[in-house]
Amino acid sequence: MSDHVPAVPVVRVVLVDDHAVVRHGLSQLLSASAGVEVVGSAADGAEAVDLARRLRPDVVVMDLQMPGVDGVQATRAVVAEGLAEVLVLTSFSDSERIVAALDAGAVGYLLKDADPDVLVAGVHAVSRGESPLDPRAARQLLGSRQPSGGRPPGTGGPGVPPPGGRASTPAGLTRRELEVLGLVRAGLANKQIARRLGITDRTVKAHLTRVYAAIGVVDRTQAALWAERQGVEVPGASSDT
Repeated sequence: MSDHVPAVPVVRVVLVDDHAVVRHGLSQLLSASAGVEVVGSAADGAEAVDLARRLRPDVVVMDLQMPGVDGVQATRAVVAEGLAEVLVLTSFSDSERIVAALDAGAVGYLLKDADPDVLVAGVHAVSRGESPLDPRAARQLLGSRQPSGGRPPGTGGPGVPPPGGRASTPAGLTRRELEVLGLVRAGLANKQIARRLGITDRTVKAHLTRVYAAIGVVDRTQAALWAERQGVEVPGASSDT
């Protein structure tokens, strides 16, 4: 009897971009990558939503600026119907577009001039429940949330309690985002966080994407370290443990 080798899970991807050359290049890149299958491509947001409904991919790689239904509108529709996770891939790194995409439900945001390996890793990261965010996009978001004194809330300076005090909302995070971040600090996985807080996995991912952008990190480990340094509390943990 031969040893059975478990099959490696394949990430099924739909590509969305209004430029045929870009779609073709992305398809070639991802199709040549282990563990990725491009199951469809669309030239606009409306076609993207239709494909996602029919094909139910794991990840939709979404451009933002397209004629007709744009990437933000399409992302909102895909996420609202629970059709797939959305990874934005665009040329734009301005905070307005980034915020719009994340608010629509995208769980990752990468730029088109990134190295090919970064895109491939980003697709796999999204499929694992992570939230890849281009460092330049993170800096833009972090800068847009800074007060006039030039420092992010919760890091000291204007608008922050004096030494010994602790900002009630570090980096301008909401109460729920702080709860999610505290549980990341405690080492919980997304599914565990969802059960603890009574929310969905998708909502946890959306919160983490915004948290990463707000505090200027790109992965879970960095977020946990940031939370440790800032003294973010772990929900439900007693003060004497």
